[in-house]
Amino acid sequence: MSTTTDLLSAPTTTDLTSAGGALWELRPTTPLPPEATLGTEAISAVVPGEVHTDLLRAGLISDPFDGNNEAALAWIGLTDWQYRTVFTFDGGPQTRHDLVADGLDTAATIRLNGKVVASTANQHRSYRFDVREFLVPGENELIIDFRAPVTFAHEQQELIGARPQVNHHPFNAVRKMACNFGWDWGIDIAGAGIWKAIRLESWSGARIASVRPLATLDEHGTGLLDAHVELEWDGTSASDDTAELTISVAGVTETLTVSTDDGVTSFALQLPQVDAWWPRGYGEQNLHEVQVELTGAGRDSWSSRVGFRTIELRTDADADGTSFLFRVNGVDVYIRGANWIPDDALVTRITRESLAASIGDAAESGMNLLRVWGGGMYESDDFYDLCDEQGLLVWQDFLFACAAYSEEEPMRSEVIAEAREAVTRLSTHASLALWNGCNENIWGWVEWGWRVPLAGRNWGEGYYREILPEIVGELDARTSYSAGSPFSYGDHMHPNDPRHGTTHIWDVWNEKDYTHYASYQPRFASEFGFQGSPAWLTLTSVVHDEPLAPYGEQMLVHQKADQGNLKLERGLGDHLPQPESIEDWHWATQLNQARALAFGIEHFRSLFPLNRGTVMWQLNDSWPVVSWAAVDSHGIRKPLWHALKHAYAPRLATVQPREGGLAVVLHNDTDAPLTGELRLRRLAMAGEVLAEDVVSVAVEARGAATYQLPEAIAVPGDAAAEYLEVRALDAALELAPAFGYFVEDTALALLAPAQALSAQVKATDDGVAVTVRASALVKDIALFPDRLDASASVDSGLVTLSAGEEHTFLVRGSELDGAALISAPVLRCANDLLHG
Repeated sequence: MSTTTDLLSAPTTTDLTSAGGALWELRPTTPLPPEATLGTEAISAVVPGEVHTDLLRAGLISDPFDGNNEAALAWIGLTDWQYRTVFTFDGGPQTRHDLVADGLDTAATIRLNGKVVASTANQHRSYRFDVREFLVPGENELIIDFRAPVTFAHEQQELIGARPQVNHHPFNAVRKMACNFGWDWGIDIAGAGIWKAIRLESWSGARIASVRPLATLDEHGTGLLDAHVELEWDGTSASDDTAELTISVAGVTETLTVSTDDGVTSFALQLPQVDAWWPRGYGEQNLHEVQVELTGAGRDSWSSRVGFRTIELRTDADADGTSFLFRVNGVDVYIRGANWIPDDALVTRITRESLAASIGDAAESGMNLLRVWGGGMYESDDFYDLCDEQGLLVWQDFLFACAAYSEEEPMRSEVIAEAREAVTRLSTHASLALWNGCNENIWGWVEWGWRVPLAGRNWGEGYYREILPEIVGELDARTSYSAGSPFSYGDHMHPNDPRHGTTHIWDVWNEKDYTHYASYQPRFASEFGFQGSPAWLTLTSVVHDEPLAPYGEQMLVHQKADQGNLKLERGLGDHLPQPESIEDWHWATQLNQARALAFGIEHFRSLFPLNRGTVMWQLNDSWPVVSWAAVDSHGIRKPLWHALKHAYAPRLATVQPREGGLAVVLHNDTDAPLTGELRLRRLAMAGEVLAEDVVSVAVEARGAATYQLPEAIAVPGDAAAEYLEVRALDAALELAPAFGYFVEDTALALLAPAQALSAQVKATDDGVAVTVRASALVKDIALFPDRLDASASVDSGLVTLSAGEEHTFLVRGSELDGAALISAPVLRCANDLLHG
């Protein structure tokens, strides 16, 4: 076990994690069912960690993600668990000794040397306890007993009264990550554990309890740092004891003297020379280190990075309803975003490296915002640091989702404590753009039939309308607050009215064809999505049905949406034929997912400036599952990711129906005007030019323009045998081609791949280059090298080629079979779904 000591000061930290040398053991403390494969004896545990990962490491359970193991391991959530360690304490000269637990999941009783220190019941906050009266010189025994999470949730529901919620466990009765109990994309894996760091901090005099360095800009571009430093005194200092607080940032330093009467000390610094922080695509992500030093009666330090910027949410009434737009440093930002869920259902396996990969997926796809969804968790500092660095704005939900919540004790105090801690911690980050009260709960109150079962009891509105905005206003007034999503910013409007504020669009997935997106004109779409399969390798790593089929037993374990696979089939509609093989089912559902989201996003972008952004559901997955994600849990980018990279490109050309016929709409989300010529063509399948025109276009920076297509281009002679192509004549315009079709693929005269597509393979320094060439229209060409090598990846996907065009895919991986790379099921296109 490691002990770190600053020789110039009194504080010491005794690291009680496994990395610090602490030896932890884990045992069940309630009777186990017959299917459990362990006894009551202790096993080795890793802290931070959780019961599932310890049992998995010990070989006592199989992978919870695999096959039917989810149900077989449900007993873990019905069992009480105990963590135990012994550490050495040598006393020392300090006056305070605090046990600090950054995260306990969830209902825990802490005992030190046989005496109860405290009981906790909130995964979403940290705890600090003065334990000087519990410690003894030499060996000390620390025990943390956790209640069975599922049992505890049901007990709490009985105590506070049942309130409506989605899914099968009463997650809304406890302050634990909601999706840990299962979701319509998530595994039911409710567990327990010391999921964050734990330590003993020994100190004297005073310590820095928290710092809120609120960095903004004034109207002249001068950096303003409104820093609030909270001190805690040890309770033994003399009334006239003083200490000095020094803050430094960007070459500016200020020192103040503080006394035992001071709780929060504020600094107001002006920094005229700092460079502003911008979201990606709008400028540089300039960050500056802030250092706070405490000397004198106490010794302590704190440091972090800030970015100087202003972020304003505008929800103004206008002729079309109520706007919803983010204004950063005085510039309106069009949002291209995604919803974010916990990156692994076993959250203690998430690392900075895994977060960097997932956040990199967002950045590389063209996104500039991630919404941390309210059924998950407040993410680690690594997550927000990476968003700061990558220029991804963060929309942060408070942790309330799809349920009614008690506003009474004991939940009320826990909500206040966790919210204050979260706002204090995250206010450091330049990327933080919005605090959001809840996910869908206000909508649920209005439309989901809650009123009868609630019978007049509270349901959480007091949190969203009063408590949470008051906390944000007190601790982070620079950041805007929204009561919920969806929300219309008016007391007498439906919360999910597309004319006002934010909109969630779920009737498309649940009930209607994806072309129904075109019936919406949302000011801001903050949730909408369509399902598709994960990568073949990801799916077959956990689903072992023989034969593999959409309605196999294990397949349905990994499809959590209500009638999900039926909706996948219905969603193919007239777009694609009903698949006859599992390989075609897999490819067709992936392709249809990609097309559905691309259709919706391109339509919404074509409404600019009425529409000011989209936040699709969802970027990532937490386990191998058929879901709405763009990147699956193995980190493999689905076809949807490539569709997003196109639809979220800074410059977009899209063919859209308009009054009077078809039009090409250009959205230029860059700082430079888009000026040049577009070639418009109506083509036959084999490449014959049936009509052609050139149009000069001029789109202002951060603007949009619509150009009606000439009748000769827009009106087909044979709808089944023709299509439209819009292409920039100058590659410097950085505008990908747009295509338009008069009929769906099932009625389109697409040739078989053998007739229309050829491919060649050439070795490169780190993989291979696959060049495909079309002799007729080939739609949505994609490579799936992961079917040959789990580590292989491809740089592009869903490429459509007209006759005579070619495209080179760069594939990275180990030695790959060239012949297999250019054959189905590795090389696929829409054409092959029509030709079996």
